[in-house]
Amino acid sequence: MEVALPSMGWLRHVHIAIGTTLKCKVRTCNVLPPAVSAELLQSQPYLSLQLKLYPFLQQMTTLGNLTPSSTVFFCCDMQERFRPAIKYFGDIISVGQRLLQGARLLGIPVIVTEQYPKGLGSTVQEIDLTGAKLVLPKTKFSMVLPEVEAALAEIPGVRSVVLFGVETHVCIQQTALELIGRGLEVHIVADATSSRSMMDRMFALERLARTGIIVTTSEAILLQLVADKEHPKFKEIQNLIKASAPESGLLSKV
Repeated sequence: MEVALPSMGWLRHVHIAIGTTLKCKVRTCNVLPPAVSAELLQSQPYLSLQLKLYPFLQQMTTLGNLTPSSTVFFCCDMQERFRPAIKYFGDIISVGQRLLQGARLLGIPVIVTEQYPKGLGSTVQEIDLTGAKLVLPKTKFSMVLPEVEAALAEIPGVRSVVLFGVETHVCIQQTALELIGRGLEVHIVADATSSRSMMDRMFALERLARTGIIVTTSEAILLQLVADKEHPKFKEIQNLIKASAPESGLLSKV
């Protein structure tokens, strides 16, 4: 039996086999239609436990693998007014720029938001937004706006979001939680995200990791995307990462 699950524009399916086996065909959202509990749970008493487990099973479907064709980069609120307040802001700008260069090399779409730019300014000049699919002002903390959902719907096969910017415990956290609620896999770049308070940052990353979000680094992301020395863009990506990401003390606070 195949049950379609609502996913805010991304249709996902879960195959429920006769007996007690639950198999995920692709990533699913965490909402089951009433028909499942009403119809199936009566006939299959052990299915209830399995359905409770499927949010964990969905994390096993891709195991965090990234490919350029199924990935989008989200750059969150890297704005001028945050410069004096955010810890290690210069370092995360440097790493964010490296990620955007990698996205351009690999043809990965980039979505950028700016939190209330009238008051907080535009994205810092060091961040080159050339080729970004969408640059959008916002007042909501999460990046998941109708315009962003529409942009994602235009990109075929999107499975993963690489997310970086500020602040970790506010806009990054709320964006990540909304995205996984829509069935997308989220990778947060630890060396490209920060907050005013390192305590806020630390506990946000810990919380997000417990939900199945992948906390990783810029170099790991870029090398996973090329995956092979023979990739046509490997040399250019290698040149990007020859200089290690700044050793600022930021990562010791993860």
